[in-house]
Amino acid sequence: MSIVSVQNLSIAFGQNEVVSDVSFDLDEGDVLAIVGESGSGKSLTAATLGALTPDGAALSGKVITAGTEMNGASSREKRRLRGNEISYIFQEPMTALNPLHKIRKQLAEGMALHQGLSGNALDIAIDDILQKVGLKDIQRITNSYPHELSGGQRQRVVIAMALANKPKILVADEPTTALDATIERQVLDLLIDLRREMGLSMVFITHDLRILPGLADKVLVMQSGKIVEHGTTDQILNSPKEAYTQALISAADYAPRAKLKGKSETIASSHDLQVTYGKPAAFLRKSTEFNALKPINFEIRAGESIGLVGESGSGKSTIGLAMMKLIASQGEVHLGDEILDGNNARTIRAARRNIQMVFQDPFGSLSPRMTIGDIIGEGLKIHDPKADIQARVLEVMAEVGLQADWIARYPHEFSGGQRQRISIARAIILRPKVLILDEPTSALDRTVQTQIVELLIALQDKYGMGYLFISHDLAVVRAICHRIIVLKSGEVVEQGPAHEVFDNPQEEYTKELVKAALG
Repeated sequence: MSIVSVQNLSIAFGQNEVVSDVSFDLDEGDVLAIVGESGSGKSLTAATLGALTPDGAALSGKVITAGTEMNGASSREKRRLRGNEISYIFQEPMTALNPLHKIRKQLAEGMALHQGLSGNALDIAIDDILQKVGLKDIQRITNSYPHELSGGQRQRVVIAMALANKPKILVADEPTTALDATIERQVLDLLIDLRREMGLSMVFITHDLRILPGLADKVLVMQSGKIVEHGTTDQILNSPKEAYTQALISAADYAPRAKLKGKSETIASSHDLQVTYGKPAAFLRKSTEFNALKPINFEIRAGESIGLVGESGSGKSTIGLAMMKLIASQGEVHLGDEILDGNNARTIRAARRNIQMVFQDPFGSLSPRMTIGDIIGEGLKIHDPKADIQARVLEVMAEVGLQADWIARYPHEFSGGQRQRISIARAIILRPKVLILDEPTSALDRTVQTQIVELLIALQDKYGMGYLFISHDLAVVRAICHRIIVLKSGEVVEQGPAHEVFDNPQEEYTKELVKAALG
């Protein structure tokens, strides 16, 4: 029996039809995977199941969720369905979480509203669901704001929020993209177990076809807003009929990055860099200090890529933010001959011309009120206001593969891969010496990942930038990085040339990471 039925669904923004004549059914207890490249319409199609399409979208066709036709449902009925019948794990956790509220409050809100829980029962329920999604140090997590957690931790909080009210239908939009391989397996196993225990029906959106065996019953392949192939998981993965599906399945593994020739100048370095959150103990107050990053020393040379790898919460993104002086830290950050620590805001702002960052969540880091032309050119207006800004913006858009006639569009009009190109363009327009890349490919399908990897390598070869490349995807790290630093719980456990760390890891933790990610 179908719990979801989509019939001849089309979605348009003005004259631009982005989803065309899509039909499918989701049976009770089944898992339907929707796969396709970035911009294929996967997430937009799934959004209609809970009537969550963005303003300005014109829909035709029928979407029936748990017996209710969503196009004709009242606002009250939609709210009831979203709480008790259908729930979402969104692709970009920083956007899905409220930055002004701590995690406990955000979890408690939905559980109190839909389950009527309060007091000790609510606390127990919150602890239980956070433990189920693999989070540790629950008290610290619940008392943290979203920006104080790692990308993987935020993703698991979003998963916990989606599962907290025991929905019948779960829409999981790239739920493991921000997770390392070991935690990814735990989350997938959790979803499989919940499906069995709760009879959960699931729409699972992913660009990673390798995780589908054992998870999905059926697969829907989308390209440019249309269904190009559908069938059982076995049929799609082992006997694909369409060339597009075959291309998705046979996406080649990345070749390791060639060794860096010679020894170029040091352009940035850290000296005993460490980060501590919270407050020390005081009268009538217990210590809330948490050592997120223990002292670390490294240097980045011109044209060199340093990879930071490790499990979610290991301190990778913390290092990037500390190098940018976006969070408080101890120790020293050197940019060329200049020490950034201890300088005033104006000096640090001027120094940022030479050190830029591409953030993990491209949608959350782009202002929704600005066109991409304004976003890309904003740094240039600050650091080089006499430049021909529009000409430079168009030049860098071409470099990263963005069309010139997109300059007046807004971020919500682009796919995840296109938004990541916008983020890269914004960072490199200043021609920085150092580029910090925080999970720049985590939310992208493999074909688009390949494009971004090739783009980053080409830009580095052209301009000689040094990269600090943060990622849980060791296949991508191997393709880009010359040296590797392995982190666990804020501490370095191993480091060295990339080929040595990948081919002959010395520490058990590194061996586990390499085996889980690369086999």
